[in-house]
This record gives sequence, C-alpha cells and structure tokens, in this order.
Amino acid sequence: MDRITATKTARLADECDARFKLSDDVKNAIASTNREEFVPAGFRHSAYKLDALPIGSSQYISSPLTVAKMSEYLESKGADRVLEVGCGSGYQAAVLSHLFRGVFTIERIEPLMLEAKKRFRSLGLSNIHTRTDDGQNGWISYAPYDRILFSATAKEIPQKLFEQLSDGGILVAPMQKGSKQIITKFIKNGTTIERVELEACDFVPILDGVQK
Repeated sequence: MDRITATKTARLADECDARFKLSDDVKNAIASTNREEFVPAGFRHSAYKLDALPIGSSQYISSPLTVAKMSEYLESKGADRVLEVGCGSGYQAAVLSHLFRGVFTIERIEPLMLEAKKRFRSLGLSNIHTRTDDGQNGWISYAPYDRILFSATAKEIPQKLFEQLSDGGILVAPMQKGSKQIITKFIKNGTTIERVELEACDFVPILDGVQK
C-alpha cells in the first residue's frame, strides 16, 4: 500500500473507531485493508466514506463502519478459522484475513466471486479460501469453524451451520425481525444456542441457490 493510501485507510479506521469503539486488532485490520481495491472504479472517490456502495448484481459493499462492527462482534481473539456467508466484493473477508489464520468465504453470484478472487490475489491475501455456492449450506469440508459471519440478512439460521460451528463458537448475522433487521450474535454451548440482539442494521437479503 502506498503512503497516500495508507494515510487514507488509517484515517478511515480512526473515523470508524470514533463512531464505535474498536479493539486495536480490528482497528488495525481496517487500516491494513485497501478499500479502494474493492469498490467499482466509478466510486473510487467515495471509497473512504462511511457509506455502502453498489457493486453490481444488485449487491452492495457494506459501509466500512458496518464491516468494523461485524468484525468486532465476532470476538476474533483466540479464534483461528472463520466462515463468511456472502463474500460480495470481498472487503469484509479481506478485513477478516488480518484477524484470523484461515478465512473461508462463500458467494452465490459467480461473477462477484471471480472478481473477489482476483482482488485477493493482487493483494497477496493467501489465507482466504473461496467457494461459489449457496452459503446457507456452509462448507462442511473445512468445518468446524470458530466463528461464522453472515454478510446478508437471514430469516433464520440453517441448523447445518450451527453444526459446522465449534463448541463455544460465535455466529454473527443480520436477522430479519418483522420489518426490521437486527445484528444478532449466537453463542454455541453444547446443544444450546444463546441468542443476543445487538443493534438495528440494513443488509441485502440472503437468497437461495447459485447465480452464474
């Protein structure tokens, strides 16, 4: 990252931290991720604003503040592997790659996944593993995961995803609740799942199947 970009991403991390207190780990992860690489060329000038931006296929790159919050809610300390459902532009996965040893990210829209893979390669992020699939199936071959993150709103969490979460693991997802969406944290303790509602949010809905 050149000096100008490094200054911009550091300022972005400071701005997120001013709105929502971040741990040093998450703040550094935001400061180490070049957001400009993940937004469409026409929106480069808005890359460092705290706004969600369109990325094609009716999808959005989340606001950096939302990405910072979701990363914080995952409580990455002591966790090794994270599964992300809904890769989109790849920005959230890139931030997670600075927090976890292994990031496993699934995207159902094939062109978005191909673009994200290109970005990961050009940024040298070799600890991100990608798959084109319906993320609601999870990714059984690498389970269990210490953390699971939904980057799209779900009406309910499929049981198979809780099965792929390690004991003591945390799953964070925006959940549809009536007309509202609430970021919700699920903590797995043996056979029980504790559910904690955190805050209102606005994400695109999760959809079934794969889109070529």
